[in-house]
Amino acid sequence: MQKYKVYINNRLEIITENWESFCAGYKPIVAAGGLVYNNDNQLLMIFRNGKWDLPKGKLEVGENIEQCAIREVEEECGVSGLIITKQLQETYHTYEINGKKILKCTYWFTMRSSFKGNLVPQTKEGITAVVWADKEDIAEKLENSFGNIVGLLKRK
Repeated sequence: MQKYKVYINNRLEIITENWESFCAGYKPIVAAGGLVYNNDNQLLMIFRNGKWDLPKGKLEVGENIEQCAIREVEEECGVSGLIITKQLQETYHTYEINGKKILKCTYWFTMRSSFKGNLVPQTKEGITAVVWADKEDIAEKLENSFGNIVGLLKRK
């Protein structure tokens, strides 16, 4: 039996039956993002709308999921020289925008970058900070993050 882990209102729910019925209540969005590490093994994290998060965003017409992941990290963080090293699992979470219920499926990739320049937050996307986080910093930041991000980093 297929199990889907979905974060609904930031709480994990396991959907084992009627996945199609469950999905019918939502508008689907496909996205991709990255767990990006630098040469010091620090993780690239963003602060968006009051929470610590990982860079990710919606798939655009004409691009594949890997291209989407790289583009989104570049746009949201101002980083370059990204190399995908591994595909991770996808995550699902729900939210509402203007009364519409959204189910976002995000494909995640581990990436490396030797980027040494200034990180630039994409403020028009609500991102106010971009940082390279040490292992100790990550644990602290996850206390103010989303359930799917915490779960992703614990499973990685």
